[in-house]
Amino acid sequence: MLVITHGNIKTMEDRNYEDGYIRIEEGKITAIGDMSECDAGALLSGDGTQVIDAKGNLVMPGIIEAHCHMGITEEKKGMEGDDCNETVDPVTPYLRAVDAINPMDDAFHDALKAGITAAMIGPGSSNVVGGQFAFVKTHGRCIDQMIVKAPAAMKVAFGENPKVNYSGQNVSPVTRMSIAAKLREELMKAKAYERKRRENPGEEPDFRYECWLPVLRGEIPLKAHAHRADDILTAVRIAKEFGLKMTLDHCSEGHLIIEELKEAGFPAIVGPDMASRNKIEVRNMAFKTVGQLSENGILTAVTTDHPVSRIQFLPICAGLAVKEGMSMEDGFRSITINAAKICGVDDRMGSLAVGKDGNVAIFNGNPMEVFTRTLCTIIEGNIVYYDEECGLLC
Repeated sequence: MLVITHGNIKTMEDRNYEDGYIRIEEGKITAIGDMSECDAGALLSGDGTQVIDAKGNLVMPGIIEAHCHMGITEEKKGMEGDDCNETVDPVTPYLRAVDAINPMDDAFHDALKAGITAAMIGPGSSNVVGGQFAFVKTHGRCIDQMIVKAPAAMKVAFGENPKVNYSGQNVSPVTRMSIAAKLREELMKAKAYERKRRENPGEEPDFRYECWLPVLRGEIPLKAHAHRADDILTAVRIAKEFGLKMTLDHCSEGHLIIEELKEAGFPAIVGPDMASRNKIEVRNMAFKTVGQLSENGILTAVTTDHPVSRIQFLPICAGLAVKEGMSMEDGFRSITINAAKICGVDDRMGSLAVGKDGNVAIFNGNPMEVFTRTLCTIIEGNIVYYDEECGLLC
């Protein structure tokens, strides 16, 4: 059992606690409240109870990265560690992120040191359909033990990346029309397969199309890489045509089509706004975008798109969005509960509440400020990062 006492607890729920406690047992939060409302003796009793005295520091839900390529595009390893894109076939829905994520990538430690306890990880955007994302915890050595949800989304991409990759190979797609057409063709084949499976449940599964069933059933969303306004609206058009859930990833020109996005109703994962404007389609990229979308009622999260910008700067990216007009509360939500909702895991994380996973980060200030230090990172009640100088362990 792990108990955190005397924390300035920001729950991302209805109530916060200036001097509060959290009890975590068998990986789950079993109690949370104000220190004045608890029996301290009973709270701290029990064999093997580990106690953290937060000493008034900020205690909040573990931070969540809603879109990245950590462990698939590994740092320091060049081509040998880059498994992000299968760039020989534009349609590869059957690829699974879990088969390429390397938990030994240094980025995982950087994430823990920044208070990031979970991440949505998957293939890149060189293909029209890239494959299946996985939502994982950021601590571990075996990816199978780190999985929270897999598959968690199906990656699709619009715009420059598929165009550039396949124009050099003299094969389709080389236009935005072809990207959309290839996706529609694949979805129509997938729907035909779904119908066939429903009518003949005993028939042998087809590996090529079985992976589409969770998408067509509405269990997981399309994860649509789209920067430019017209590409975003093409993604919306196709998702509506086929009645699919979808997240709009990057959404760099989302602020130019706010009314259309409000009507469409899809959430947006915005960024990486800390990266350079190295492509035509990101020329309007800005930290103001996520705040404007959020202000207009669109569910939003912030992303680093690691390694495009580095994973540990996720809370700083949220802070820069606040600097450009996003509310402070929405800044916190964009890297906690909103990210959890968009990734489909808010039943387990994103806020501090009884029954949720014991994923907690303790900071000596606001993590969206550059001088703030992470004091302790906790995943399912286990301390996975600890600043030895902070003196919080009792």
